[in-house]
Amino acid sequence: MGLTARIRTRDGWAVSHAVVTVTDMTGTQVVRAEADQEGTVRDATALAPGAYTVIVTAVGYAPTASSAIVTASGRAEIGTVTLARRGGTELPPPGPWTVDPAHSSVAAVAQHLGISSVHGRFTEFSGTIEIAPDDVTKSRVEAVIRAHSIDTGNRMRDGHLRSPDFLDVEAYPEITYRSTGVTVAGSDRWTVHGELGMHGVVRPVDLDLAYLGTGADPWGGTRAAFRATTELHREDFAMNYNQVLQAGIAAVGTTLRVELDIQAVQGESLPSA
Repeated sequence: MGLTARIRTRDGWAVSHAVVTVTDMTGTQVVRAEADQEGTVRDATALAPGAYTVIVTAVGYAPTASSAIVTASGRAEIGTVTLARRGGTELPPPGPWTVDPAHSSVAAVAQHLGISSVHGRFTEFSGTIEIAPDDVTKSRVEAVIRAHSIDTGNRMRDGHLRSPDFLDVEAYPEITYRSTGVTVAGSDRWTVHGELGMHGVVRPVDLDLAYLGTGADPWGGTRAAFRATTELHREDFAMNYNQVLQAGIAAVGTTLRVELDIQAVQGESLPSA
């Protein structure tokens, strides 16, 4: 075996689309090999003893170069090469991820009486995330929320929110979100551009997304955590109801602050109980 190497992200995940190029001291390319699905490079080309330059590239990652000395064995054992996301941004390994509702929350906060806040959450929702392997800005997110699952801790208020004055859950049982693009906003932050469908209206809505990390779970799977926020205006979704108090203050604010804490499991489905 002439060339062996393992290509990994900073989190230790395989970079399956990496390319390793080996050049001699004259700059002539002598080996070019691609990593397999495990991020491993194996090439049987025997190399003449001497000094070489090893360059590792992958779309979406900053390239890296290092020197290697080949002995009389003709082998170049590079070991593990760590690639950093271009711009320093890391994401989970590519492929499908499934949102785990049991360990996630979809919450919203509205101003009440102009002096305090009402906190609510949706208890029934599902979602999928697809991390693109070659260009993370092509990653996708889709989610569905059951509108009737709104819970503010007050039965009367929840009934009003489900009525035609607000969500009108009989006519519009689902709230949907589908991403249309992703842009980098920082070393671990992204802006997810998408379309939110609610109360029969579809509007563009951006999510400010932070990636919190990836790790193993007790059930043998891999999980990733995200936090996302945005602001919505009820009037944008034809929810114009309001009660104005004597002092001219709205009983319920028209701006909603949405807070998402998401835990996703690697794969196309959740583990069985």
